[in-house]
Amino acid sequence: MILSLGFVSALQTTLIGVFAGYYLSGSLFDEIGQRALMVAKTVAAAPSVIEGIRQRDIEALNLLASRLAHTNEALFIVIGDHQAVRLAHPSAERIGHSMADDDGDDGRRALIDGESYVARAEGSLGDSMRGKAPVIEPDSGEIIGIVSVGYGVDQVNATIERYSIVLYSVVGLALLISILIAIVIAGRFKRAIFGLEPEEIARLFQERDATLQSVREGIIAINRDGIITTVNRTALETLGLDPHTPLAGRPILEILPESDLLSVLESGTPDFDREVWLRNRQMIVNRLPVRQGVDIIGVVASFRLRDEVDQVSRQLTRIQQYADTLRSQTHEYSNKLHTIAGLIQIEAYEDALNLIGSEVSDHQALIHLLLDAVPDPVIAGCLLGKYNRAREMGLHLHIDPESRMTDIPADMPRDQLVSVLGNLIDNALEATRQQVGEGGRIQLSMTDLGHELIFEVEDQGPGIPENARQKIFEKGVSTKKGDTHGYGLHLVSQFLNRWGGSVTVDDLPGKGCRFTLYLPKTSKGRDNH
Repeated sequence: MILSLGFVSALQTTLIGVFAGYYLSGSLFDEIGQRALMVAKTVAAAPSVIEGIRQRDIEALNLLASRLAHTNEALFIVIGDHQAVRLAHPSAERIGHSMADDDGDDGRRALIDGESYVARAEGSLGDSMRGKAPVIEPDSGEIIGIVSVGYGVDQVNATIERYSIVLYSVVGLALLISILIAIVIAGRFKRAIFGLEPEEIARLFQERDATLQSVREGIIAINRDGIITTVNRTALETLGLDPHTPLAGRPILEILPESDLLSVLESGTPDFDREVWLRNRQMIVNRLPVRQGVDIIGVVASFRLRDEVDQVSRQLTRIQQYADTLRSQTHEYSNKLHTIAGLIQIEAYEDALNLIGSEVSDHQALIHLLLDAVPDPVIAGCLLGKYNRAREMGLHLHIDPESRMTDIPADMPRDQLVSVLGNLIDNALEATRQQVGEGGRIQLSMTDLGHELIFEVEDQGPGIPENARQKIFEKGVSTKKGDTHGYGLHLVSQFLNRWGGSVTVDDLPGKGCRFTLYLPKTSKGRDNH
């Protein structure tokens, strides 16, 4: 860059210098020529010159010419008659000879045409710029002679040389300043690009592009004006956009009106692991402001579908649920088997048979209820697991036999519905166990009549103060002690917001509270919410 800028500056200043020198030289020659012409006209109009030519007073004319040449700093002043024969000349031996002997110009333009003009010629006194003017008789208007005034080219060249020194000094200084400016610009530019050379920048750009395309998360970057600058292929796929859609250079709100990137751009606060909805898809998003010094120049967001994150989580959750169910059933049936074995040992056969029959009838009744009222296997499996979990905790989960949940919308995500319902039941179990202990009762009723799915979960816990009923749905807020609580009801709130549902919290007579969940079946019902 230094060489390029220096070369351009040198070329420009050289061209300017050559042009200025050429223009200066031409201007000075023109100026000297005009000066010679003006002096020649002045001398030709002098009465003493006219009278000297008329009288052919050679001595007087030479004295006059010599004095005028000295006064006007001219190289020479030559005076001739109407035939261009010299009457006055710095060299006495040339007097009486034709003026054409010096420069080949016989003065015809002045003597015949009456024209005053400038000419450059090499004469006996050297190379000079000459101004020639006719001498005209004032009374008759007759041309009676000619005056030639010359200024030596050496004089002009000396003046040009003097001005050229100044000119080329300025040009050299301008060139030096240009080179220094080029060095400063190149230095600042290099610092701005972290000291990298163009080839390194190109390589890093290719590496960055390959890295972006290889990342399994979608990545979008915007500048300080909210314009998309970077987007990778995964982002297009994750957002369900055409892979050939050009996004760079378009406003982020035009592509993702629900995006919060501009708020991060204004606040400068990073945002990690935020659950959002983009283009009707649930995402896990990380947003990070890009800074240059203290200025925020953009934001980079990485995101991926919540389903991908949940897939692993669901697998782990299912394994945990299976383990919990098996553990609770193993513990429960181990106790029942020990009891039955004891009854048989004391020969209380009838009591043993009644206990076996009661156990079988309870499970059979629950299974028949779930098969009839909740044909969806995911929800039925969740309720069966929670029933066994309650029994392990010494509690009883009672499902209203009048419950019915058969008209669940096909587009409602079953895993999220199970998560919401399971969180409400788990909270009810925990609250009841802490308040009542063993023997506590949790009531669940469900109905799909009308335009909504309604779930009611009642517990025998301590209840929830009225001033805390809105805050318990905020992330990290819980009535329980510990840092691991405060997320279940937040997930419930998020699902309801996305699905257009609602939840109410009411106190029960005595103690305990009731959570009632409303979920619209149709999109129209969701819009009304």
